[in-house]
Amino acid sequence: MSEPTSLPLLPDDALTRMLCVVAHPDDLEYGTSAAVASWTARGVEVAYLLLTRGEAGMDASDPARTAQVRVREQVAGSAAVGVTQVDFLEHPDGVLQYGLALRRDIAAAIRRFRPDAVLTATWAEETPVGLNQADHRAAGLAAADAVRDAGNRWVFPELLDEGLEPCAVRWLLVAGDPHPTHGVDVTGEALQRGIASLEAHREYLALLPWHPAPAALVPALTAAQGRVVGVEHAVTLRAIDLQAPPPVLDGTA
Repeated sequence: MSEPTSLPLLPDDALTRMLCVVAHPDDLEYGTSAAVASWTARGVEVAYLLLTRGEAGMDASDPARTAQVRVREQVAGSAAVGVTQVDFLEHPDGVLQYGLALRRDIAAAIRRFRPDAVLTATWAEETPVGLNQADHRAAGLAAADAVRDAGNRWVFPELLDEGLEPCAVRWLLVAGDPHPTHGVDVTGEALQRGIASLEAHREYLALLPWHPAPAALVPALTAAQGRVVGVEHAVTLRAIDLQAPPPVLDGTA
């Protein structure tokens, strides 16, 4: 059987409520937020969970001040794509550790928000744009595992004492994955809002003189992904349907 010439678009009706889980302020703004803009424009309710405050991200700035700057800029960048619920955890930036504590915190957030989809960044060691950063890998893998933790009442049973009942998530969406399965068309207004979301990180980007302007970088990233999807601009994702039958049973294996 021949391989498809382009990735299919993620169906418009696949999502109604989504939690995006990433390590740092700005992690979503390198293209993925344009997909968020397209979803919120269609009425999908999206919330962000940042596992750190990005306090180690500005070499010339004290970490306490950096955290304030990056939280403020992330809230502004989120608003640019229609996201008003932005929660921050207190895990340490730069040395984020995959483990039970991180999984528990993410599972608790999933149970609180009760999404039908969780989006995170790839935990692959290498991505289409280069070597993946350690915090990104820890965050992605912990989020993937926490999706299942959130649905199992006997994992982290102390969450039940907090009134957090299990939540069965339908979709796990992985941004930046080396093996995407679907695309989201972000041509037009969604792309412009995605650019604005990265531009909101003004003070952070000002300390990176080598960094391309968002108005050049984001369209370049989404154009490359658009070629894989067959549209002008796209965001590609690995979409995992956690409620689908195993391939051996549905005849696709």
